Amino acid sequence: MRNIIIVQCMSTGKNYVQDIIDRNCNPIVLEMKPFGDSEDALIYQEEVKSEYESIENDFDLIYEKDSYEETLEMVRKFDPVVIVPGTEDGVILATKLANDLNLLCNPMESIDAITLKNEMQNRLAENNLRSIKGRVVRSLDEAIEYYDKENLKEVVVKPVYSAASVGVRLCSDRQEMIDAVTEVFSLTGVYGNELTELVIQERINGQEYVVDTVSCDGVHRVTLVWKYNKIKTPEGGNIYDYDITVNELGIGEAELVEYAYDVADALGIKYGPVHGEYMVDEKGPVLIEVNCRPHGSSMDAKFLDMISGQHETDSSLDSYLNPEKFNLERLKGYHPFAQGVVKSFIVPKDLIAKSSPMDSLGINLKSVYKTDVSIKKPQAFHKTQDLETIGGTVYLVHEDPLQVQKDVDFLRNVEKRAFQLVLSEELHENVDIDEEKIKNDTASLINDIKPYGTCLLVTEDIYDDLDLSQVTEENLDDVKGKFNCVVINLNRSLVNKKDDEIARLFLNILDKVKFGGLVFIPKTTYDYMPNSRLGAEALVKVLDFKIEMPLHKLNRMIIASRI
Repeated sequence: MRNIIIVQCMSTGKNYVQDIIDRNCNPIVLEMKPFGDSEDALIYQEEVKSEYESIENDFDLIYEKDSYEETLEMVRKFDPVVIVPGTEDGVILATKLANDLNLLCNPMESIDAITLKNEMQNRLAENNLRSIKGRVVRSLDEAIEYYDKENLKEVVVKPVYSAASVGVRLCSDRQEMIDAVTEVFSLTGVYGNELTELVIQERINGQEYVVDTVSCDGVHRVTLVWKYNKIKTPEGGNIYDYDITVNELGIGEAELVEYAYDVADALGIKYGPVHGEYMVDEKGPVLIEVNCRPHGSSMDAKFLDMISGQHETDSSLDSYLNPEKFNLERLKGYHPFAQGVVKSFIVPKDLIAKSSPMDSLGINLKSVYKTDVSIKKPQAFHKTQDLETIGGTVYLVHEDPLQVQKDVDFLRNVEKRAFQLVLSEELHENVDIDEEKIKNDTASLINDIKPYGTCLLVTEDIYDDLDLSQVTEENLDDVKGKFNCVVINLNRSLVNKKDDEIARLFLNILDKVKFGGLVFIPKTTYDYMPNSRLGAEALVKVLDFKIEMPLHKLNRMIIASRI
């Protein structure tokens, strides 16, 4: 059986394992040595191992040796037919090994241009392609000197070698640049490596895109085009909000793709995937950076197949092993089946999350393919500054782009106004409950809504003097029918529940409402829910309930209809 080696198999690159098995080949993962012995480097190494544990298929695992020569000889014994990088940090080693074993690959002469942020811009300038002006600096003094000499205003500060926007800062003026350079030099890189060189570049303002391509013997084809939606943080970070596929080219986007082909030619790319990030402004497209590995964001092969009928790792293997199929796919053109979105949750502050209600919410949205937000024990999250510090991801795909946008808008609204439904800190407080008042208010409400038809009261205490169907949460599953009205009267029982349990409970209760029926959630209930009223409103919206206009004299009451 033929062997194919994946160097550092992580994120979307994990799809290579199944793709290799499907080709009747044997997948071998080559794990790299840590980038030093710092604590951050060792933490990154643990993340690598955790990624391997999530791969469902069997594969052989080998380890980088102390010297390159030893590693080369070890790999040579497996007689691989292809060596590919599974993620950004595997590009240099994979390319060097493949070159030394005379395998199909990108030339070593291009390695700096495809891995270092400054050198790729230099290569474009040498080939008379639009590039971004910048300079490598090794100290704050060098950064200030360059900034002043070039009379710059807005700039971008970032490490020479990095990924996932780690260490990237957007600066509006000289002082912000000074602060950013000082900060980033004090950080460790995405791989736990020391940052000794930064790039200062002029900032290009426009719409950011990704053009994902694969190449076969220097011929390139597009697999997917994405449009980035990012947000600048007060600290200057450029964080991912959501990425959405471009399914039909708009004005100026064909020129972007042609420019991406020119970039691949200029950088000397011959084989495999390229994840290229571009900005388009009034002057047209310009390269931000390329990464010669699959698109990140840990996208399943099935998710990508639902969007376009193909996925990048499989198409990449075609470029090495099946050039006829590569050519056939290239000539088919670009015709995605469905709209795809990757939504990253932005954590608003440092926190310790104890549950993740979003797992229960997300699966109820029509376009959600998968949520990746779950936590199994209390977990610390830092305020989001890059892809490494997001609070989780939701993957959406649907043939109707309006449905996708509706669900994205909902998720963004929850993120901004009811974040405890994404990652909950369990901020419950014990308060005094006036049970007699609650009983009287409930009785009055039941009397008011009798004309609406059948009614179910979900309550902690069964009231003998109320003439309607009543149920406690323990017996909720015994209720088989649907009702014109459902009234929720829960409070003290919610205090000790985790917020993900509360979310699941309320979604179950809402399922008891007939289409066209109403649910009533009083303040004495929603005050005990994650994010109080806003959280309760998010829960009814996730099931496509319509929040009704409040009624006079029925204050502090959520009324929603099932439509």
